[in-house]
Amino acid sequence: MSVARRQRLRGAERKAQIIDVATDLIGERGYWGISIQDIATRCAITDSAVLHHFGSKESLLLAVLESRDERDRRALADLLGLARSELYDRLPNVSLIDFCDALVQRNASQPAIVALYAVLDAEALNPDHPAHQYFQERERLVIESFARTASDLPLEPLMRGRLALSLMDGLQLRWLRDRSIDLLAQWRLLAKTLLR
Repeated sequence: MSVARRQRLRGAERKAQIIDVATDLIGERGYWGISIQDIATRCAITDSAVLHHFGSKESLLLAVLESRDERDRRALADLLGLARSELYDRLPNVSLIDFCDALVQRNASQPAIVALYAVLDAEALNPDHPAHQYFQERERLVIESFARTASDLPLEPLMRGRLALSLMDGLQLRWLRDRSIDLLAQWRLLAKTLLR
């Protein structure tokens, strides 16, 4: 796109556009499969403009992840009827089944984002990946969130959290490969069978 046809956006709007475009591209190709130039081209700006807002490709990646996490926290709190701050508290009035069900409902509505996280989570197994630490910390926080919920499972809470996350991640990978699967229905069957 020529310079004359570029759309002038305010700083916050441009940053949001860059994050959205980077989210799409990373979901399609993975972090290692894109460049700042790819993002700039799709935004109809220069790579210098992208770097002006984020400083580096690594910083942009972390901004993408933080943005997605914030959107997901808001959606999850709404689905559970909680304030966002309550997601970090002990959740005795929320069952593990209901908490996971809300997460799967959210994920079923955004397959591109689930793919983004699946690709990045696998790439970030490499300790040199810029999101390696992020995904280690994210997994810890998710397991702890699951552990804070109410459950009758005869397992130690952190073990229960690991089990729930493993089941959810495995099913979501199957779903990403075969979209004919009804993710929510399959999750509910799995949860009823293994988490009650």
